[in-house]
Amino acid sequence: MKTWEVFLKKAGREEFRHVGAMQAPDADLALVLAQESYCRRAEGAEMWLVERDHIVAAEPSILAANADKPHRHNDGTRIAEHRRGVRQSEANS
Repeated sequence: MKTWEVFLKKAGREEFRHVGAMQAPDADLALVLAQESYCRRAEGAEMWLVERDHIVAAEPSILAANADKPHRHNDGTRIAEHRRGVRQSEANS
């Protein structure tokens, strides 16, 4: 048996959402079982089934914040100085 993750998307611009997981021996039966289990009342307009073995999980170290990005901690002083200089040069012209 393979484990399948089920994602549904409502009509319109909604995003796909994980709605559950199930087991089935192949993709064809997984589609039938997912439709019966998760779409009985037209909860979604589109459905994805993803075999769990095909999911790539990121290591926690990849998701850790990178502290070596000083440009993200700008306090605005350089921009303020630049704008002040531009205003002064326009005023002197």
